[in-house]
Amino acid sequence: MLQPVYKRRALLCGLAALAGGAGLGVLAYPRVEWARWWYDVIGVDVSNHQGDIDWSLLARTDIAFAYLKATEGGDFRDRRFQANWDGARKAGLPRGAYHFFTQCRSGADQARNFIGLVPREPGALPPVLDLEDMGTCRSGPLVVNLVEEIVTALSMLEAHYGRRPLLYVSSEFDAAYLRGYFTTETFWARSLVLPPQFRTDQWLFWQYHNCGRRAGVNGPVDLNAFRGSKRQFDAFATGTRHT
Repeated sequence: MLQPVYKRRALLCGLAALAGGAGLGVLAYPRVEWARWWYDVIGVDVSNHQGDIDWSLLARTDIAFAYLKATEGGDFRDRRFQANWDGARKAGLPRGAYHFFTQCRSGADQARNFIGLVPREPGALPPVLDLEDMGTCRSGPLVVNLVEEIVTALSMLEAHYGRRPLLYVSSEFDAAYLRGYFTTETFWARSLVLPPQFRTDQWLFWQYHNCGRRAGVNGPVDLNAFRGSKRQFDAFATGTRHT
């Protein structure tokens, strides 16, 4: 996800693509989606940074689901969330919403912000807490116990939506803040190019690309693989057990 560095990311994607054309090894990864060798169910995660999305065109590609940024911290709301939420639904794409969790507000405040925007809708994918803020606040102190605040947010969101949220993490964040905790939760792991080598028995989604290209989206977009078959994804989407 990493939306605050979107412009820099777009520039790096372009440079990497050029380097890849020159045959410079792994920098060619924007042209290759290694995850497709293992997994068939591919989705995107988007926010205001992607601008206006042609959802009907995107739904005609190989994209099978979408996660949309809804909120951040205790009061920020993505201004394109509602348009993306409605657009994905009209295009027939299973979709869910994610919250960028900060260390500057309580878990309760952040859960209330998300609940105030994202509708409780049958068929929606479970909420996601995007955990990648490494602890910077423009004003005020950091929360005293980050793990406790995450637990509070998880509980509040599950109580409201009836589904346990997923935790989106990078290996860096997981090692810095979560090691030894959340051993029974379901994760969405960020690991560009190669499969995640952390939370190996817990990750269900894998963000494998941050410079992807798909018709309907103007510019780079994050790509994600579901760890399972199409039948298993359908079961996950409807909230039934997948095997």
